[in-house]
Amino acid sequence: MKYINKQFVRWDDLDAMGHVNNAKYLTFAQEARFIWSTEEFAAAMRESSLIEMVVARAEVDFVEPIYEGGRFVDVEITVEKIGNTSFVLLYTISDGGKVFAKIKTVQVAVSMETKKSRPLTDAEREFLSRYQESN
Repeated sequence: MKYINKQFVRWDDLDAMGHVNNAKYLTFAQEARFIWSTEEFAAAMRESSLIEMVVARAEVDFVEPIYEGGRFVDVEITVEKIGNTSFVLLYTISDGGKVFAKIKTVQVAVSMETKKSRPLTDAEREFLSRYQESN
């Protein structure tokens, strides 16, 4: 299963080159991930959220520039891998079949009390497995 979130490209996301600034793509991914991890996880698991995580790594492949603000793009999220304390998310930013960027992040679950990594819970694993690429 895939999760798709619409992100609004603001006019101030454009840089001096006339296209969306490279850093904004990670912002699109972050905002989509936050909505996915709060709304979708809470609905599926009847718990607050899957937000006790940090980004340990982020990679962006820029495929095609976005030249205009005032529009929406789709941010598709799938889970590539689930580890003991971490998981890998894949994002595709696109519109109408045109791919603008592909992003990969490694998320690490963190204990809010100790501020250190912690094992994923069974509920988190169950939720994440629904979005794995093979499903």
